[in-house]
Amino acid sequence: MLPQQSILRLDATAIDYIIIALYFVFVLGIGYLARRAVSSSLDFFLSGRSLPAWVTGLAFISANLGAIEIMGMSANGAQYGIPTVHYFWIGAVPAMLFLGVVMMPFYYGSKVRSVPEFMLRRFGKPAHLVNAVSFALAQVLIAGVNLFLLATIVNVLLGWPIWVSVIVAAAIVLSYITLGGLSAAIYNEVLQFFVIVAALLPLTLVGLHKVGGWQGLVDKVSASPGGSEQMSAWPGNALSGFHNSFLSVIGIVFGLGFVLSFGYWTTNFTEVQRALASKNMSAARRTPIIGSFPKMFIPFIVIIPGIIAAVIVPELAQFKANGTGEVDYNDALLLLMRDLLPNGMLGLAITGLLASFMAGMAANLSSFNTVMSYDIIERYLIKDRPDEFYLRTGRIVTVAGTLVAIGTAAIASGYSNLMDYLQQLFSFFNAPLFATFILGMFWKRMTATAGWIGLVSGTATAILVFILSENGVINLPGQGASFVGAGAAFVVDIVISVVVSLVTTPKRDTELVGLVYSLTPKEQRTEVAVAGDGGWYRKPVLLAGISLALTIVLNIIFA
Repeated sequence: MLPQQSILRLDATAIDYIIIALYFVFVLGIGYLARRAVSSSLDFFLSGRSLPAWVTGLAFISANLGAIEIMGMSANGAQYGIPTVHYFWIGAVPAMLFLGVVMMPFYYGSKVRSVPEFMLRRFGKPAHLVNAVSFALAQVLIAGVNLFLLATIVNVLLGWPIWVSVIVAAAIVLSYITLGGLSAAIYNEVLQFFVIVAALLPLTLVGLHKVGGWQGLVDKVSASPGGSEQMSAWPGNALSGFHNSFLSVIGIVFGLGFVLSFGYWTTNFTEVQRALASKNMSAARRTPIIGSFPKMFIPFIVIIPGIIAAVIVPELAQFKANGTGEVDYNDALLLLMRDLLPNGMLGLAITGLLASFMAGMAANLSSFNTVMSYDIIERYLIKDRPDEFYLRTGRIVTVAGTLVAIGTAAIASGYSNLMDYLQQLFSFFNAPLFATFILGMFWKRMTATAGWIGLVSGTATAILVFILSENGVINLPGQGASFVGAGAAFVVDIVISVVVSLVTTPKRDTELVGLVYSLTPKEQRTEVAVAGDGGWYRKPVLLAGISLALTIVLNIIFA
């Protein structure tokens, strides 16, 4: 059962409700306008591959600004402190740059409509089916997280029971996705990005003023449970679950920074779909690279408020000190908003949270309906129908996915820190997928049989680590279990895939052109210069270098 009451109530007034209502008018209006541009399944699922890089770049990052970023990372900030920045500077930006520089030429150049379809071309039907089913399952589970948090905000604002809030919140997102497909999702994500920043930046500044600036925050955190190590990014022992600092660094860099991060950003179709909607190869490559610039600064408006809430909100400080009370880390942002923001700003902050959860859920649904329609229904269940049938099917699947997400919201409600739940899901689904992808992309000898056996073996390994951790066989507090599970899944997937490949027959080289790096001519891996793509700021590799340099500087400053 979902909880039907929240102990939080925000003192919203008419001006706050007007701000929220205006936002919903814009959101539904964008959905209605986008509907006029949808005439085929490609329009509905991939925006007709027609969008400019700045739009897809902002949508790329906004699609990730759902529950994972906003509530999950603020909860992590409240619980662990500054080490949470590793999810951005170690666990996101490098992988986003790798996606743009190395992997997007294969995705976009092959003209696949989804990541599972790339698996089909490289490994055949068994691996494709495993990937498509596991991805669809993961999306409705993660959509449930966004939906639960979206409903929580409605509950806090209006006092409605959570189950009513879940249904209402789902109906809002469903409306504009069903109307306008991916274009409605992407243009709303661009709007939502600016709304989120406008909401959270003032909250951060007011919070810092309240604690006496940065030094005041350092002093208060140092005197709180967890101590001064919460204000240093490294070695991050509490976050990783390792008491040994060396093992903690290895766990963060390999488990989070390599396996989980690259697994998520380079193979997660929810993100890749935004780049596939770009108008050409150059725009597709720049999409994740453009997104990396705001990504590296998001911690300052998400993690810092969580840290502030843990030291100035009495209920949260009590929960952190002894684990008692009626709040938990997921409430950090709401509690801070309740205590610090006046009316007007409160309405903007609530709108920002609503925008973030809607962006996250819409991203989950738009990728879910594409994979279900193209990779499962068209490929295996109902073949060779007119395009209009699959367009109609996409809308029906969107409704079905929303109904399933309402059910999975109940699972999300059982976690005091939703990042624990989400990282566990990523270790199950993304880590083994990345191992299969990276080996198959750079080793032509890898076979189709190895593709699906390695994928299943890696996923089973991650689930086994989770079960052992839950039953106390291995003791890894924090998010250590998901880091170890991801690492184990990656290693097992690679080993099993290599062994199976050596005893099975690979595809011919001619079948792997455009799918394996060494067999793909350079001209196919680079964009053709087109009008409007001149200028240094449109060169993907140069932009990636600048982004990486800035990330290294931030790591040094907060080390």
